[in-house]
Amino acid sequence: MTKSPNQKLALEKSESWQMFNAISPKYDLLNHLLSFGLDIVWRKKLGRFLVLGENPKLLDLATGTGDVLLSLFEQHPYIESAIGIDMAEKMLEIGREKIKTKNLDNKITLQHGDANNIPFDENTFHNVTISFGIRNVEDPTQVMAEMYRVLNKGGRALILEFSLPKNIIMRILHIFYLRTIVPIVGWIISRHYKAYKYLNQTIESFPFGDQFCQLMRDKGFKNVKANELLFGVATIYQGDK
Repeated sequence: MTKSPNQKLALEKSESWQMFNAISPKYDLLNHLLSFGLDIVWRKKLGRFLVLGENPKLLDLATGTGDVLLSLFEQHPYIESAIGIDMAEKMLEIGREKIKTKNLDNKITLQHGDANNIPFDENTFHNVTISFGIRNVEDPTQVMAEMYRVLNKGGRALILEFSLPKNIIMRILHIFYLRTIVPIVGWIISRHYKAYKYLNQTIESFPFGDQFCQLMRDKGFKNVKANELLFGVATIYQGDK
């Protein structure tokens, strides 16, 4: 029930940021709708795994409309500062308005940036996060290496990403949902069928569980752990520098 990694994607990963620009007006709505609101719950759970020392600084990659950072600040208002980077400028514009509405524009900055080449010095952040974004890059290990580089010693990388359930029945039901319901609902609301066809293709072909944990270890992370969510529909991976 999984696709061959060689099957042609509906969209090229190198151009995925253009897709996110195109669907930006409906992005948040579809996230909440297609996940039945679980994306909000999962972001809150991500906050439980932060390493927060004195004057913690955060970096969020593929930050989109800023929901991850807003959720983390809601849970941990004493965070000193946070930066979110993304290639999709229209997503960032929406995020900046949301941050301004929450009166957090003095603490959270969103800027154009590439997760493959993070524009910050090494040993800068206490935590680096990326949510539902690492499967959209051509070389996830390059992003992991960059995350490791900009983390302080003892800092933590947190990667929230879709995965596939181990239980065969749950996996079949989940893949059916991804292949049929998601593209149809995505097209009806966003008028962008390829974007939501691309979603299921990247989820099914992306490494998860022990395989993904090993990729993190190969890039130097220690104490690597996979925290499954909803029977493995999504996973929070953690690794320390």
